[in-house]
Amino acid sequence: MTPATTGTDGRSDPRLPAAPDTIAVYTDLNCSFAHVAVHRLHETRRRLGLEGRLWFDLRAFPLELFNREVNARPGVDSEISVLGALEPEAGWRLWQGPDWTYPVTTLPALEAVHAAKAQGWHASEQLDRALRRAFWAENRCISQRHVILDVAAETGAVDVAALAEAFDGGTARPAIMAQYESARDGRVDCSPHLFLHDGTDSANPGITAHWVNGGFGVGYPVIDEDRPEIYDKLLTQAAALL
Repeated sequence: MTPATTGTDGRSDPRLPAAPDTIAVYTDLNCSFAHVAVHRLHETRRRLGLEGRLWFDLRAFPLELFNREVNARPGVDSEISVLGALEPEAGWRLWQGPDWTYPVTTLPALEAVHAAKAQGWHASEQLDRALRRAFWAENRCISQRHVILDVAAETGAVDVAALAEAFDGGTARPAIMAQYESARDGRVDCSPHLFLHDGTDSANPGITAHWVNGGFGVGYPVIDEDRPEIYDKLLTQAAALL
């Protein structure tokens, strides 16, 4: 963990959460490492009794924009058994549908997660987590509007009519692009990357890995280190700022 910096123009760092009770979490929805991280964030917060005190500001780290291509299914598939073994309860399954039903973009879902913030952190968190499970465990095409709204309805935490109005109006797209801009040029290392209000940050918390027999989409990942206890440290540190 290293301290994030303040911009050279003296403005506050846009990567940092606006309030001490919030952790900024840059992720993509079809990133397996992020699926592990978000699961661990929720479970650690629950176990530490910090629900209702600490919130997660889920921000977009859109891999398709950084890489200028679809997040390759062979790479995603190769990660499932490796990352799934770290947190089986997060929910995982190899894609069972036809190839043409595989999500080609996560931008609409990322927009919906941001749009739900207008209803409160809880609504946004629950939609984000449900969309991850819809993709990783249920093989649903979260690129599609009706799937996103169906998942929102299933959370029981989201006003679907209000979300649909905001989503259809495109009100969240500028924020998603602003988050993308704030992450460019190495300012955010990867999905996931966490930032605390005091400037502490942690990229892919507790996990280091390397690829064997080729990179993403060709080879497969090997976990060199996994220290899930880092989430206790991060959330305890965030709680101390309250």
